[in-house]
Amino acid sequence: MDLLSIYAPANRNRMLVLAGLLIAGIAVIDWWATHYISLGFLYLFPIIILGGFLSRTWIVGVALLCAILQEAFSNLPENEAVIRLVFSSVGFVGTGLFISEMIRNRRIVLRHSEELEDAELQLRSLIESSPAAIVTIDSDGTILLANEAAQQLLAPHAAPLQGQAIKMYLPALESVLRTQSSRFFRTTLQCTGQRTDGEVFLAGVWFSTYKTLSGPRLAAIIVDLSEDLRNREDLSLDHLLKNSRILMSTVAHEIRNLSGAVLVVHKNLSRIRELQTNEDFRALGALIQSLERTSALELGSTSVQNGEVVELTSVLEEFRILIETTYHESEIRVEWVIQEELPLVWADRYGLIQVFLNLAKNSQRAMMSTPAKLLRIAARQENGKVIIRFEDTGTGVTSPENLFRPFQRGAESSGIGLYISRAIMRSFGGDLIYEPRLEGSCFAVVLPMHVAAEEAVNA
Repeated sequence: MDLLSIYAPANRNRMLVLAGLLIAGIAVIDWWATHYISLGFLYLFPIIILGGFLSRTWIVGVALLCAILQEAFSNLPENEAVIRLVFSSVGFVGTGLFISEMIRNRRIVLRHSEELEDAELQLRSLIESSPAAIVTIDSDGTILLANEAAQQLLAPHAAPLQGQAIKMYLPALESVLRTQSSRFFRTTLQCTGQRTDGEVFLAGVWFSTYKTLSGPRLAAIIVDLSEDLRNREDLSLDHLLKNSRILMSTVAHEIRNLSGAVLVVHKNLSRIRELQTNEDFRALGALIQSLERTSALELGSTSVQNGEVVELTSVLEEFRILIETTYHESEIRVEWVIQEELPLVWADRYGLIQVFLNLAKNSQRAMMSTPAKLLRIAARQENGKVIIRFEDTGTGVTSPENLFRPFQRGAESSGIGLYISRAIMRSFGGDLIYEPRLEGSCFAVVLPMHVAAEEAVNA
């Protein structure tokens, strides 16, 4: 049994009564035995008891009382009474205060231990219930702690991870521990992981290193990104094919127009008798007709197939994240004027972001040499449609009539960016138009509302 348990708050009243009885008993016995022996040292015991319950002021008072009682019933020479009284008082007071501080510190330690146990319990519950795999690793690359999610991710239906080498599952983490010296890491990485059954997966790891008396250690949160990778690649392929289809359809339309004009010229030339019997001329006609038939192939799909219901506000928020840093580095201010509660629109989400990025990059290039650098992006509902305007303070458009034409002479690149952007918009029933301004330029992205798109389909 712990002797210090007598200082439990529940025992306070009983211990105070016991200490009082001891003081009274010692005083009576000391008075009776005055001519034989001094028993004043026995006052230490009630002071030891009281030290765990009384305040410092009360301890000092009781200690002085005991010192006076000891001297009152002592048969020692009176010429040394003051010295004995001082030393007795110091001894009793010191003993009482020592016990008081010891008990107070013990209670603080116990309270802190309870808080730590509670925090540890909560932390352990959090770790064990976490859907993400959590592990800690020592300097030798040995797994010290692994929750259930880590067990299921790295070694399902196998021996516990504790005590195993992390290099069997995530060699990159062991490399981090091996290469670090005095530096502390708190970062993320993507690496290849392997399960006990040999299956390889893409791991996303958030980790930090820290120092202990036993050496450096590493704590990591691990998630399986394989499904996200597959979805992202499937989505990228689908988006690539869709944009390729749009581009081929628009290019085929231009070729069809040229082929029609060439075919008219060919028919006019066929009226010349000398050319009617010319085999090369007849072969040229066949080639023109084949080119026209090839360009007439329907590679695109309908706007209903290309579009879906899109929540425009979230698209604009994602787009804002994509451009804010770049524009800040270019010292260009972006002003957002977004109508609250924009309606749902009919569009292709990723195609829409691509169009937004193209317009933003065009504005950025146009403002590189201008003193005023402001891009104003405004979105609002107008006449049953949602319009997003990109208005900048750039150099403006010198030849508006040549906009949306591919392979323009004098364009910064191929001049095909706006051409493809408008083709993407029109693929799901939207449009991209230029709105003239006295200074700078303004492009308007026009989107059909979801309700309007449904009515157009059902009509």
